[in-house]
Amino acid sequence: MTQAGPQLRSRAEGLAAALPPLLAQAEHLASTVMLGSHGRRRAGMGDEFWQYRPLSQGDEAREIDWRRSAKSDVHFIRQKEWQAAQSVVIWVDGSRSMGFTGDTERPTKSDRARLLALALSVLLVRAGERVGLANLGTPPRSGQVQLMRLAEALTGELSEDDYGTPQTPGLPAHARAVFLSDFMGDMDAVEAALAKAADRGVHGTLFQILDPVEESFPFDGRTVFESMGGTLQHETLKAGDLKARYLERLAARKDRLDRLARLSGWLYKGHHTGEGAQSALLWLYSTLERAR
Repeated sequence: MTQAGPQLRSRAEGLAAALPPLLAQAEHLASTVMLGSHGRRRAGMGDEFWQYRPLSQGDEAREIDWRRSAKSDVHFIRQKEWQAAQSVVIWVDGSRSMGFTGDTERPTKSDRARLLALALSVLLVRAGERVGLANLGTPPRSGQVQLMRLAEALTGELSEDDYGTPQTPGLPAHARAVFLSDFMGDMDAVEAALAKAADRGVHGTLFQILDPVEESFPFDGRTVFESMGGTLQHETLKAGDLKARYLERLAARKDRLDRLARLSGWLYKGHHTGEGAQSALLWLYSTLERAR
């Protein structure tokens, strides 16, 4: 074992002591979802040849099949069934908008997104998959130490931006992806991110998380609307008059997200924080298989 091994283990153990509640909550949530057949195919003792595939970001040189690679200008990985882990990249919107909740008894949109992201990562790692956060900009990896890294990243502060933009740099070709956001920001940026992902053969899910207040617009009379970052503000004496137009625009935004997802070979799902996290996690986990 190299010297870096004990150091990394010590750091992971320190993180484990400092991080959970989020990791503990994610582990508990993940335990409520039964693991089905997902990701890797398994046959016999798991040592049969499955396929060759091109070398991609995150692969190691020792995995290259040099005999097969010598026949072309591309390096190939010789995959056996037990090695055929998929790469899953998760983007969690960390903008100020995600810090909203309409009721102190409900989690914020950010809390729900982070919990689902980490619980999904737990399930995927258990299934032998490689997982990464687009927010970190590092290749997807497997193992408990990677879960510690993800938990550490997901317990950080929200950014100063009012609204988030999906991060796509470094997406491994032919990977799967999950974008968790309220998608209340620039829709053109979402469309551009999906186009870049599609160009790399990446398929995945747009998972929109909203608070019930944002779904129902229960405002009337004099109301001051302000963005979570404080950069946008609108005051009205007749908030009730805005309800129909607001709900119409929200429906149009959802329709556009659904349309963009279908055009890109992705899936779209709406979720609000008044619903249980378990059903959302089960849906996300099961749809990753369909997004392959």
